[in-house]
Amino acid sequence: MSRPLLAVSRATRTARLTSRRFATATDSSYYAEKQAIKEHAQHTKELWRKISFYGCVPATLVCIAWVRNVEAEHEAHVEHVKEVNGGEVPRAPEYEYLNRRAKPFPWGYNTLFYNSHVNKDMSLPSDE
Repeated sequence: MSRPLLAVSRATRTARLTSRRFATATDSSYYAEKQAIKEHAQHTKELWRKISFYGCVPATLVCIAWVRNVEAEHEAHVEHVKEVNGGEVPRAPEYEYLNRRAKPFPWGYNTLFYNSHVNKDMSLPSDE
């Protein structure tokens, strides 16, 4: 027999002789620990479910109500300022360090998130 075949036959004989030995089912501490882990996981799952439904959902609703109230007050203030100034919001001061543009963005002078109701229109840069 050649050397490679001899090595293969020896390896297969060794593999047939050694078989896997599994743990017997007599050790009940493993199963008790496994059951304890499952019970703990069930209790923890219920705890976080209760925290989510009875804590996070009401907190989110309170935050929604608070933000709605603050925004309503802000809108009322803006309307008051418009009323005092003849129907228009007064112009913001032209500070030289605000809204500086060294060169335009690829899409123009306004930012990507430009909103005409909130932001200053930078399409015509100021002369410096």
